[in-house]
Amino acid sequence: EVQLVESGGGLVQAGGSLRLSCAATGFTFDDYAIVWFRQAPGKEREGVSSISSIDGSTYYADSVKGRFTISSDNAKNTVYLQMNSLKPEDPAVYYCAGRQGPYSDYDEDYSYWGQGTQVTVSS
Repeated sequence: EVQLVESGGGLVQAGGSLRLSCAATGFTFDDYAIVWFRQAPGKEREGVSSISSIDGSTYYADSVKGRFTISSDNAKNTVYLQMNSLKPEDPAVYYCAGRQGPYSDYDEDYSYWGQGTQVTVSS
């Protein structure tokens, strides 16, 4: 059974940092794409960042570019999202989603989803 488990969320002051982790079990970590999504109350889910194992390519939404960094540790089967310079508009539940194979633009192609971790930013 594949499981993705997020951790690392919490409360931080504006301008602060958090590192989210997405730990995968039962998931082949040599051919995958992982996407970090976030969803705030009353807002649509937003794809924040992604990483593909095929070529190491990464993607960042304009709203987080220059502040967030996605990385992976294949030995630990974990993908990280380092979030710096957090802003009042960043609070949301952050989810990681994964698929075996190349990156896809379509959310429905991601078969595996974590339960989410809450990020709260105080101003």
